[in-house]
Amino acid sequence: MQGKKEYQEKLFASFQLSERIPKNNFYRRLGSALDLGFLYKLTRPYYGESGQKSIDPVVFFKLCLVGYLENLISDRKLIAHCSMRLDILYFIGYDIDEELPWHSTISRTRQLFPESVFEEVFTNILQLCIEKGMVSGHTQAIDSAPVKANASMDTLELKVPEEELKEHLVRIRAISAMDREVPHRKSKDNKADKGDRSITASGKELNAIKSRNKKWAKDQDQRPGAGNKGAKYTSNKTHYSPTDPDARISVKPGKARKLNYLSQLSVDTAHHVITDIRACHADGKDNQQLQDIVQRLQRRLWQQGLVFENCVADTGYSSGENYAFLENQGLKSFIPPHGTYKGGPDGFTYIREHDNYLCPQGKVIPFKKVFLDSRTKTKKKAYRASSKICKGCSIMESCLGKVNEKQFSVTYYRAEYERNIARVESPQGRYMKGKRQSTVEPVFGTLTQFMGMRKINTIGLEQANKVMHLSAIAYNLKKYLKFELKRSNSGLAKLAFKVFIKSTVQDMFSVFLRHQKVTF
Repeated sequence: MQGKKEYQEKLFASFQLSERIPKNNFYRRLGSALDLGFLYKLTRPYYGESGQKSIDPVVFFKLCLVGYLENLISDRKLIAHCSMRLDILYFIGYDIDEELPWHSTISRTRQLFPESVFEEVFTNILQLCIEKGMVSGHTQAIDSAPVKANASMDTLELKVPEEELKEHLVRIRAISAMDREVPHRKSKDNKADKGDRSITASGKELNAIKSRNKKWAKDQDQRPGAGNKGAKYTSNKTHYSPTDPDARISVKPGKARKLNYLSQLSVDTAHHVITDIRACHADGKDNQQLQDIVQRLQRRLWQQGLVFENCVADTGYSSGENYAFLENQGLKSFIPPHGTYKGGPDGFTYIREHDNYLCPQGKVIPFKKVFLDSRTKTKKKAYRASSKICKGCSIMESCLGKVNEKQFSVTYYRAEYERNIARVESPQGRYMKGKRQSTVEPVFGTLTQFMGMRKINTIGLEQANKVMHLSAIAYNLKKYLKFELKRSNSGLAKLAFKVFIKSTVQDMFSVFLRHQKVTF
């Protein structure tokens, strides 16, 4: 007999969320594993003693985690999505007839709490992973990736120098129609301070920009796509974003120029758990951030009783200062040097005992002094031979060129470079390279594509740092639950429990025997 469903909404119903959520549901398992009770004490100083009650800090963080677990970067969409999901309502502790917080409450609370609160939550989740045996600590892979900022290239404005703007434009670059007019999209509110709006670049840097723009001068207004602000060359030294002054112009090969932040990420190689994450300005170099990353990692891992031994990164983190710093910290570096690194001129042999070089003709090129390179701001060692030594040499013309004596400079950290290169080229170094490529790069792909980090939906470096911490927390929690499920399915948990019971019974029996003074 054919059935026909008749629906009439009940006025009263007996309904419990706990009965409707399956035992193996992700958010049910997450709720039982996650304890955020410490947030009440941690966030108490940021609230007043009177007034209307705010959103529960535990509920706030759970809602934020849901957003990154569900790949939702809009607070409006997050609240709408949560209201339609029974398992999420159960996870955040709301019943079906309770009204969820207003979306603006999420934004205001995110701004209320400082970075330290988000970092403390990240550290607590990392501790859960460490206690579960997911983090070895000895090898950390470090990498960076640009993340799009919440600002458009169309709103870029020129920095104003001390001289007249028109005179400055004539000196630095060819004036196009776009420079004569206002930006394509005028910013509603200029958040940049005086330092962001004024030019701080040196004359050499500005001249470099001028020469880079010479080839653009003739057809800047006529070439295809010139109507787009991003079609012309823009620099952080001459332009700024009034919408988000902390965002910086950056570009990857084959990609369009965009306003980005830079995410610095560290991943443990054992089970790909994120051990550190930080938002930085996108115009900075990776090697400038390495020492700060390593110090945070060492402190965090040491507090959990783990020893950090190997630092693995790509060429972007290479510098003599970093190699020396890692050696002073007792760490092994596996960081390939730049292709421009040379331990000295071709054909010259370095004599370590006397700190000098031998030229192809066997003449000694002695060490003269240590100096700071004005262009790269790095320490170097100068070597120079007397003109009398080179006089009459058969290869004088090809070796000296237009000068009368052989002189050259080498990085001050040559020994550190050579030790690092030996490690990188060893079998262990080749293994570490493959480990880095299979560890940290897939994690970045997961965060940007599936964990809400494809774009920073906030303004400012501090807020961007909070976003990245929340994305990393969501990633680690997902890893934690997956590891726990796999471990329970494999029977390891049952085996560990049996071993624990067996050892406990044996200990109790031995204590009983000693008490009875029985010997065998």
